Amino acid sequence: MQAVVLAAGKGTRLRPLTEDKPKALVEVDGKPLVEDVFDNLLAIGVDELIVVVGYRKEQLIERYGDAYEGVPITYAHQREQLGLAHAILRAESHIDDDFVLMLGDNVFRGNLGDVVNRQREQRADAAFLVEEVPDEEASRYGVLDTNGYGEIVEVVEKPDDPPSNLVMTGFYTFTPAIFHACHLVQPSDRGEYELPDAIDLLIQSGRTIDAIPMDGWRIDVGYPEDREEAERRLRETDALRSE
Repeated sequence: MQAVVLAAGKGTRLRPLTEDKPKALVEVDGKPLVEDVFDNLLAIGVDELIVVVGYRKEQLIERYGDAYEGVPITYAHQREQLGLAHAILRAESHIDDDFVLMLGDNVFRGNLGDVVNRQREQRADAAFLVEEVPDEEASRYGVLDTNGYGEIVEVVEKPDDPPSNLVMTGFYTFTPAIFHACHLVQPSDRGEYELPDAIDLLIQSGRTIDAIPMDGWRIDVGYPEDREEAERRLRETDALRSE
């Protein structure tokens, strides 16, 4: 399976850590964020990486070249950071079939393979790893509503009044239908092409999207304190494994 990794961001909220490097190269517990993403993807059987790069892209390209641990890397260039739907379209020409999408600034320790297995069952058109967050934090994310079958029926990007506390985590599987939806998305009030808007178009067209509850944890490294929390959680996880 191919994987698209979104690693074009500037990481302005992580400054000064990102003043001289892309966000994806910020280190957490001694390892760049994007490298932790690569390791997770290889562990679930991904055999090709398409990395969307932008800000200070030359650093990523020089560091990883054309392969990571023997898995080939193709770079797609996002010259302007205009949202996740816009970033995904940069990878369209490199995708042959169903694929994994993973954000390059999340640290995961969880059941990513369950999402890939659900996609391979060919019942769903997409599958997302989801988690519940405290109600007061939900407005930071793409918030989901599901039906009794665990299918996603609504996605709202960073709503002022979230319909639930169930949120997307930054790990998805899609069919190539997502590209058509991304082409149809109009800029949001933020001037960006939002991934939740594309997902909503899939839902409206009758596509089935399954929500897979996360068994484990993840940290979205958006602020310096998130990096510190991720390092703390990694140390805890390592300590448990060594017992």
